[in-house]
Amino acid sequence: MGRDRVIQIGFVGVASSSILVVGLIFLFLFKEAAPFAKHPGLAALLDNQWIPVSFQKERFGILPLAAGTVLVTSIAMLVSVPLSALAAVYIAEVAQPLEREILKPFIEILASIPSVVLGFFGLVVLAPLIKQFFGLNTGLNALTGGLLLALMAIPTIVSVSEDAINSVPATYRNGSMALGASRMQTIWRVVVPAALPGILGAVMLGTGRVIGETMAVLMVTGNAALITANPLSPVRTMTASIAAEMGEVPFGSIHYQALFWVGIVLLLITFGLNFVARRISVRYGMMR
Repeated sequence: MGRDRVIQIGFVGVASSSILVVGLIFLFLFKEAAPFAKHPGLAALLDNQWIPVSFQKERFGILPLAAGTVLVTSIAMLVSVPLSALAAVYIAEVAQPLEREILKPFIEILASIPSVVLGFFGLVVLAPLIKQFFGLNTGLNALTGGLLLALMAIPTIVSVSEDAINSVPATYRNGSMALGASRMQTIWRVVVPAALPGILGAVMLGTGRVIGETMAVLMVTGNAALITANPLSPVRTMTASIAAEMGEVPFGSIHYQALFWVGIVLLLITFGLNFVARRISVRYGMMR
């Protein structure tokens, strides 16, 4: 067997190990959650209340947790997407070299800040501001969580979107300018539309980053398992429920199994988002 063949097999083996790891994770989750399907049954997951500890009747509906996750994620993306897109366009097309050298490291530093540190910032600074501004009893609500998660999603979206914009061929810009378009017209009518698939992929990756966040939302959303569309109401996300309850739940109990089903749903959502983002990027040649 030739040397090139050995190297090729080694690369294939390393690449395949990630598939094996993901498969084993799914297998482990389903193994731990399977007994719940027999008793009380998967229909219990569609309940509208999450009351895993009760002297009367335990209820394991994940709808309140899913609603909280959707609300917080929606707020985060409504804030982060336009800001990130504008920042990416500015860095890639408008900023001077010195500005670019200053802005890019700051964005990378923001991405490296631990989520628990941002959670402390939200708890001490952001939550009191929202409480005072809206005249609430508490600033721990979906809006606080959404704004904090927007801060965490911006670096991911900006970085990937900037790469997408930079990958647009210079001939597009030169052709537009040669036809008499201004610099701003070229950016918004030629460059951004050409980079839009990559920007959409960045948004999908940012959404996955937001949905999978745990500590920040655990600290600032109020942790009330409610079905609500009011951003000023406390909510609880799926990740926060797993982080808060898994450490104290009896091993093998129905509550334990329900938390694994929450994890399965969460993993399927994030896996789907990353798969869609990958397909969008590959289709338009951004990640070939």
